[in-house]
Amino acid sequence: MLVCKQERSMAQNLDPKSDGIGVLQFKVGLVTVIKQRLAKKHGGQIDQRRDIEHLWEFYQRYTRLHRVGDIQIQEPTWRESGTFSADFGNCLEIKETMATWRTLVEVMKALSKDADPNGVGKLNTEELRRVENTDATLSGELTAYKDVLLEAPPLAVGAFPEVRGAISAFRYTNQFPRLPANFEISGQRDADMFDLLECVFGFQKDNVRNQRVNVVLTFANAQSRLGKPIKRIDEKAMNEVFLKVLDSYIEWCIHLRISTLWNSFEALGRDRKLILVSFYFLIWGKAANFCFLPNCVCYIFHHMARELDAMLDNGEVYPAASCKTESRSVSFLEQISLPIYEALDAKAARNNNRKAAHSAQRNYGDFDEYFWSLACFELSWPMRRNAQILLKPKKGIFASCIGTLWRT
Repeated sequence: MLVCKQERSMAQNLDPKSDGIGVLQFKVGLVTVIKQRLAKKHGGQIDQRRDIEHLWEFYQRYTRLHRVGDIQIQEPTWRESGTFSADFGNCLEIKETMATWRTLVEVMKALSKDADPNGVGKLNTEELRRVENTDATLSGELTAYKDVLLEAPPLAVGAFPEVRGAISAFRYTNQFPRLPANFEISGQRDADMFDLLECVFGFQKDNVRNQRVNVVLTFANAQSRLGKPIKRIDEKAMNEVFLKVLDSYIEWCIHLRISTLWNSFEALGRDRKLILVSFYFLIWGKAANFCFLPNCVCYIFHHMARELDAMLDNGEVYPAASCKTESRSVSFLEQISLPIYEALDAKAARNNNRKAAHSAQRNYGDFDEYFWSLACFELSWPMRRNAQILLKPKKGIFASCIGTLWRT
């Protein structure tokens, strides 16, 4: 019941005004479970001030029953060997145990602020501190790649030479400028190229973590298909991934008759190829609805990569001008994704729930067509917020936009 209450609170805080049927069903379902649990307990009355005490007691019983501490201790050995001890069950059982345990920890964090600092609150705080330190220590250099290790036989994946070679290839080298001293690297691992891109362009940490795993596995898979299980990404595998991922960008440049980010493919270094592939995936991973706009994504990638080039040439890390916010922080989501999403949403709203005449409707294809012409460079970089393509439509007035009518 306590977990359901916390999930209900999180869902409400994330999207309090949502009228989507899925979100509403989720919230109603949680409320129903909570009411059912309350009805079984003292006629529906529970002193919520004791929530943290109840949770602490349950947490202790759960960790003892499922031997969570022993699982954490054995984790490094399993990761290296790829095998599990029968004493702890199979991979799926361990995964479910640890997933439940992490959920309990998250709820404890949320409730600890209201706990008695001299009673259970103190014990709770000490346990959370211990969990944080232990989790970081045991995860080691693979903290950022731990998602790779979740499926059966997951712990063997981290031991594959292709995966280790891919992880090693992305580590920070002396060719890159030093990261700011105040930039925090998650877990106990070496800095890598994704940290540089996160620091400069303000990509969200979840996106960075997801794409780090995605890119590592992509290169590892390409390496494995070559039948060369070496701890270094082969040049052939690297070129295969690079050309496949950036194929649409290369085609976009050819169509517009502009130069790509590189003058000669043969002259591109390994680090350069790796960071460009990572950069493209990070942009696509946080593109929201405009991930369906390949030409728009190419336009953004083209300009942001040039910003990165200038930074690397100067040997200095600083916030990218295109992603700077008013508070002087950096956020790709706020400065790049949001303006485009709002423009798409406003134009789609004029479709009258698809009842408007076909000639008056605007969709993804219409918007993306703008970026299939040299006229898109009039948008400039950083993007001009008052550009025609980003203006929200006004009722009853039409204007031409690169061969496509846009309601302005």
